[in-house]
Amino acid sequence: MFINGNWVDAANGATFEITNPATGDVIGECPDGTAADAIRAIDAAHAAQPQWGATTAFSRADLLMEAWRLMGERAEPLAQLMTKEQGKPLKASRNEVAYGADFLRWFAEEARRITGQWLPSSRPDQRFLSVRTPVGVVAAITPWNYPMSMLTRKMGPALAAGCTLVLKPAEATPLCAKAIFECFHDAGIPDGVINLVTTANPEPIGDVFTSDPRVKKLTFTGSTAVGRVLAAKAGANLQRVSVELGGHAPFIVFPDADPEHAAKGATALKFLNSGQACISPNRIYVHRDHADVFIETIVARVANVKAGNGADDGIGVGPLVNEAAVAKVAAQVDDARANGADVPVGGHRLTEHGLDRGHFYAPTVVTGVTSAMTIYREETFGPVAPIILYDHVDEVIDLANDTNYGLAAYVYTRDLSTAIRAMEGLRFGIIGINDVNPTSAAAPFGGMNDSGLGREGGHEGIDEYLETKLAGIAL
Repeated sequence: MFINGNWVDAANGATFEITNPATGDVIGECPDGTAADAIRAIDAAHAAQPQWGATTAFSRADLLMEAWRLMGERAEPLAQLMTKEQGKPLKASRNEVAYGADFLRWFAEEARRITGQWLPSSRPDQRFLSVRTPVGVVAAITPWNYPMSMLTRKMGPALAAGCTLVLKPAEATPLCAKAIFECFHDAGIPDGVINLVTTANPEPIGDVFTSDPRVKKLTFTGSTAVGRVLAAKAGANLQRVSVELGGHAPFIVFPDADPEHAAKGATALKFLNSGQACISPNRIYVHRDHADVFIETIVARVANVKAGNGADDGIGVGPLVNEAAVAKVAAQVDDARANGADVPVGGHRLTEHGLDRGHFYAPTVVTGVTSAMTIYREETFGPVAPIILYDHVDEVIDLANDTNYGLAAYVYTRDLSTAIRAMEGLRFGIIGINDVNPTSAAAPFGGMNDSGLGREGGHEGIDEYLETKLAGIAL
């Protein structure tokens, strides 16, 4: 772990093993931290906060730029580590390293844009000055599916704003977190400003994060169920909270769209990271008039997606994170079959050619999906594309909105009016219009309803880590 500028063991000396999800091989071990270690880390962050908060925005920006440079310099070993620990194909890991580094550069620039303003008063002898100040110590909890970019998306704005930070990475991917912290350490981050607590049992760490009064903000990316628990606990102590949670994204192919082009886009997006992405399309709505062409195209493309160890050439889909994830995907597909769906490609666990050592499920297409099926209502988080046919354009937006989630949605159309009306009617925080990658460090990311609170990235991203302070000045 990294506490107060030093690499340290857990206070009790315990460790836990890290395995490669593609092979089951043990690839390392990490300290198995407890509540006591989380308190040590908060001690360090709290002690470092006054001095770090008082540094100039230009100094903080320079440090973030140096960390960005080091991530670029180390891009290939970082990507290799991510593939070994998380499982995604090496090409995807390389893309994530570049995406994660972008957050450091973006928020280095945003640090210099933190400004205040003079405000008018009704009194001639009074002036108001509004300024932005760091919220203080931040507790961050990050997921395993994007184990580097989800760190930098939180660390970048927190550090740019002048906050110190304690981070608990997912228990499945702590080595990726360690590698990112090494970049910051080598960039010259002052002692205590960033702290890393690894653990195989996250609940006690979360309890400390949400109960210690010195922690002024909690930021979490993960499941809606866990996010609700953490937000409730943090709310009891009036901590600021931002949570990026699950999704159940609709992918709407309007009648005027090119169904072949839309099917290619859906395939590229759905099987990214083996479907283990909160913005992955989970309900693909295709107009009945285009169903044959769309299904033929997506089935043919999915049949050619090669699953396997992400370190091997030509792999399009890597392993799922663990056995529980495989079981969940299999249960949803089996339930769909039992309720009348067809599975023209995939629909089974992969065990041949040594894949039985890992957690693999075949890239799958399910057709004839209805609202009676579990997959229609629940996030899959796996390599399964469920296709739902619709008949009337005026009903599809209501169908898409029929969920408690509200993170991402996708629209394929060649009509500008249709695109704008769909964007305005969909109750989701991110909408891709003929675009399967509507994300960027420069753009706000976040959802509505059960998909979370707050935004990461963009101009809004740094606001989550700043307080407004007002001075009333009598002349």
